Amino acid sequence: MPLKQRNQLMNTEKIYIENFASVTLKSKMRDYSQLIKVRLNLTVVFSTFIGFLLGSSGSIHWMDCLIVCAGGFLTVGAANGINQIIERDSDKLMRRTENRPLAQNRMGIAEAAITSLILGAVGVILIGYYLSPLCGILSLASLIAYGFIYTPLKKVTPLAVYIGAFPGAASPIIGYVASHGSLDMMALLLFIVQFAWQFPHFYSIAWVLDDDYKRAGLKMMPLFAKKDRSGALQIVLFTAILLPLSFLPYMLGLGSIWSSIVLEVCSLYFFYKSIVLLKEVTNASARGLMFTSFFYLPLVFIIMLLDKLIR
Repeated sequence: MPLKQRNQLMNTEKIYIENFASVTLKSKMRDYSQLIKVRLNLTVVFSTFIGFLLGSSGSIHWMDCLIVCAGGFLTVGAANGINQIIERDSDKLMRRTENRPLAQNRMGIAEAAITSLILGAVGVILIGYYLSPLCGILSLASLIAYGFIYTPLKKVTPLAVYIGAFPGAASPIIGYVASHGSLDMMALLLFIVQFAWQFPHFYSIAWVLDDDYKRAGLKMMPLFAKKDRSGALQIVLFTAILLPLSFLPYMLGLGSIWSSIVLEVCSLYFFYKSIVLLKEVTNASARGLMFTSFFYLPLVFIIMLLDKLIR
């Protein structure tokens, strides 16, 4: 073979190998991103970040903020990994999750388990050692509750949603304690608001994805209810809980009356969207409630933070 032709062939093979390696790396990174649910994880980190700022007095220790957010990201990523290991067979049955790495056998159980173990250990140690043991305990408890209690119970009872709401509401408390140093009424308030918000949030998602969940045998709809008026009524009642909670910061002396009024306006709109679901009992109205829930919690936390900065 002529030297020129041989060089061309070698260059072609080199380009092919480099492209293959690049594609393989991108695919693997995409799989890890799906395993730890990066986009969902970032919403949890946001709650942790706001909790940290609300707990700060005077100057903000940004390094501590970075540590608690990074540790929270790793810990939640570990919980999501455990969730997908346990639900790998269920994920194959749902359109929303059928392309996850474990469901498609692009990642083995051992790889996912080792990844989750490393992420969880590093996250908990990072928070517990560099910030406070209490933060570490809260992070570990949330990881265990979500991964090993809530996840398997989803196939057993609709009460799993109630159990999952506890670790689901831990992130702002962890952020708050990381900066404030202890639990107090403000930490409890943040927990109550996020805890209560989760029910209309999760139930609206469950309504929209009911067919998927049924195929996988997951019991995510409200107790003793289906996609009917009884289910919608429960969602309305859970959303209504947020109406009096909007004035709780003012009543506890943790916020101004004006911020509570703004919070009440947000809660009233959220409540209105649940009433629309009760009236129409359709996927479209449930989807409207679901999207409203996506914006409600971040907006509430931002309002509370702005109120603190202004007062």
